[in-house]
Formats: sequence, structure tokens, C-alpha cells
Amino acid sequence: MNGMEGLLVDSHCHLDFDSFDHDRAAVVERARQAGVWRILNPGVDLESSRQAVRLADEYPEVYAAVGVHPNEANQWDQAAYAQLKELAAHPKVVAVGEIGLDFFQERAPHDRQRLAFRQQLELAGEMGLPAVIHTRSAAGTDHPAMEEALDILAEVADSQAHRSGCRGVFHSYSADLDRARRAVKHGFSLGFTGPVTYKNARQVQQLAAELPLEVLLVETDAPFLTPQPHRGQRNEPAYVRLVVEKVAELQVKSFEEVAKISTQNATRLFQW
Repeated sequence: MNGMEGLLVDSHCHLDFDSFDHDRAAVVERARQAGVWRILNPGVDLESSRQAVRLADEYPEVYAAVGVHPNEANQWDQAAYAQLKELAAHPKVVAVGEIGLDFFQERAPHDRQRLAFRQQLELAGEMGLPAVIHTRSAAGTDHPAMEEALDILAEVADSQAHRSGCRGVFHSYSADLDRARRAVKHGFSLGFTGPVTYKNARQVQQLAAELPLEVLLVETDAPFLTPQPHRGQRNEPAYVRLVVEKVAELQVKSFEEVAKISTQNATRLFQW
């Protein structure tokens, strides 16, 4: 990892979304100026995945993940599997994602979500790629989407599809410490986004303080989840510095150490 001191990674950003259509090149340039060395752009459906690959071809620092988000699970079928497999062979595709379970928006039946999630985890294993996982549950519940995701991970990891074990990241992690530790035991990192900077996000801040720095990734999820002091505006990769600053404060470590280790973590996972 020599020569990476001072460099940052935004390990989850949707540059393909139309909110960047009018200034995408300028957004990437601001990220460069802020020291952002790599940007991972996950897909949320087939067309978004194709666009993520196109952006990875266009910008040297942008890499792609390809996948069907749980909210789009109604479009999942064997043809989608075949198309994703073809996309995943691209040299700048470094993960399968954004996949998982979303029991908050309820845009697809849970059975369809589970099927799409399981089969895309199997695809990740077949391609030798990590998975970028989204889980979201309704407020006030005991994180059922995360609990089911962990169960499915365990089942897939024990199957022939993943002889070498699952690996990846739980993106924008917000469940509890016990499930975080279980995710880490499965070989997964945990992504932290803008909400870690919010005054009322005590649980997320406690997680960022207590988890080992070696299992953390820093993300923006741009254009969403904008960190303070820009909350309410469009998010962008340059703002990942603000996430690093807050994690450093919570861990009582220097900005430089958190930047270096989070960059090493992402590089080890995504092999870019």
C-alpha cells in the first residue's frame, strides 16, 4: 500500500444518477482535488450497471459494481443473471452490487428480494468478486432485513457456490453492534456514510467508535446522505473527507491514519 498516504476512497457513490448529468466531470475533478483516489459506482438495476461500467471506462478513478437492488427485484430473472455475469467480466468491475434486502420501501415482495439476493451472492462467488450489500428495515423494528441477510450469507457461504467464503461490505451500516460483529465474522466490512456526522445519529456514531478501524469503509452514497455541514444539498465524492474526519474524531485517531487504513481496507477488498 506504499504511496497511498493522504489518498481517500469513496467506496459507494452513484455517479450515474441523473442529478450528476449537468456537471459530472466537474464532480469527479473536485473529488480529485480533495484527494479521492478511487470511486466505486454500484449499479441498482441492469441499465444502471451498464452505465456504471461506461463511467468506469471514461474516468480512471471510477470503478464499477454491477447488480440489481432489492427495490428492483421484480426485474430479476435468469436473463438478468446472464447479463450481469457478462458485465461482471469487465476488467473495471470489482464487485457485485448493490444487492440485498429492503423491508422499508417494500417495492418488491420479500420472496423476490431473497431470490435475487441469494442468486447474486452466488454470482459473486462464481466470479470471485466481493458483494456490496444494502439492508434496510422499517424504523422501530429489530433489523429484520439485516438478520435475514446474515442468514442467507451463512447459507450461501456453506454451499458449493462459495467454497472460498463470502466477502464484501454492508453499505451504509446502521444495525446494531452484535450484527456488525457477525457480519465481520462472515468476512464483511462495514460502510459508514454521511449520517455518522449527524448530531442525532448516536447509534451509528457509537458503532463507528467501537468497531475496529480495519473493518471500516468510508462512503458517500452520493447524491444521497450528505454529511454536515452540507446536509440538505446534493452529496458528492469530495465530501467523503467529512466522513473520514468524523470517524477519526470518534475513534480518537488522526485524519491521516483513518484515511490511510480505510483506503487500504477498500483496496484489499476491491483489488483495484
